[in-house]
Amino acid sequence: MKLFADYHTHTIYSHGTGTIMDNVMVARQKGLKEIAITDHGLRHFTYGVKREKLKRMREEIDEINEMFDDFKVLLGLECNIISKDGEIDMDDETMKYMDIVLLGYHMMVRLKGISSYIHIYGRNYLSGISKYMAEETRQHNTDIMINAIRKHKIDIITHPGARMSMDTVRLAEVAAKVGTALEINAKSNIMTVDYLKAAAKHGAKFVINSDAHKPEDVGNFENAIELAESAGLTYEQIINAVKP
Repeated sequence: MKLFADYHTHTIYSHGTGTIMDNVMVARQKGLKEIAITDHGLRHFTYGVKREKLKRMREEIDEINEMFDDFKVLLGLECNIISKDGEIDMDDETMKYMDIVLLGYHMMVRLKGISSYIHIYGRNYLSGISKYMAEETRQHNTDIMINAIRKHKIDIITHPGARMSMDTVRLAEVAAKVGTALEINAKSNIMTVDYLKAAAKHGAKFVINSDAHKPEDVGNFENAIELAESAGLTYEQIINAVKP
């Protein structure tokens, strides 16, 4: 299986070590045709993109796109869940700069209201007390993510289940209906062959991404491709796969 794009990469604008151009040049060297710059969402305490930097990022990407006829750069954000009701740290002002929107669970995010801290961080912290609480929290986390992708146009859910436990098969069923792809993350993937097979039965689409935080990791998909192939996924089920 061959991929034409990497839709999850980070730069110095958040938690990465390279510039946008650094990521672009590595992607081109590895034969990719598209890349998305998807730095961390605005409400991440330590790594979130500063709102005032978005205009500069948009202009930088537009300039790079004018340089190449055979390569495309997208601007996105890896947004965060910020409330128990499925709200995210993306507003209309931010959205006007975006080509693509990713969403994932992360820690160290500034949530909306005390109730959300209790329902998200509190529940997950206490979920190790009992198997019953762990399963209840797992379903609760899933409900919040499902609410989010129903409320907002989300292109990709990043590393589903990797930060906070979710019923990823139930999530896959809804994601297939709303047109949100599930990421097979080459950096922090916890998916299994059985999960991918189960999710595929619900009609879910997938995307294989590097989640690169260093330029040299852009386009490093090998372990994720191996997992997808082991699950019998075809290029038709993976949105960034090259048609043979």
